Amino acid sequence: MHEVSLAGGVLQLVEQAAQSEHFARVLSLHLEAGQLSGVDVRALRFALDGLAPGTVLEGARFVIDEPPGLAWCMPCGGTVSLRERGLPCPGCGSFQLQPTGGMELRVVDMQVSDD
Repeated sequence: MHEVSLAGGVLQLVEQAAQSEHFARVLSLHLEAGQLSGVDVRALRFALDGLAPGTVLEGARFVIDEPPGLAWCMPCGGTVSLRERGLPCPGCGSFQLQPTGGMELRVVDMQVSDD
């Protein structure tokens, strides 16, 4: 379950931001985990909840969006939406797809407090 290490990386990023931006805690953390990122959103939320106590994330609300996967289909020459890797082009059935979006895990924004 690599979501625990991903949650640890998110926590480290947020703690570094807290140090440099001088805030005490996070009230809300908004993340994006693209559908082609390989991230299990439920497992990531569970891992964040488990790591939060005693950190700047304690008591924070986690919002995790799942933007659709996008790929360029070589035979069609267009961009198509994909729910997961390994699926064929919904237009022509080809597997000659180059992922172009929905592969990232990123912090979108956070609401913080000084106290």
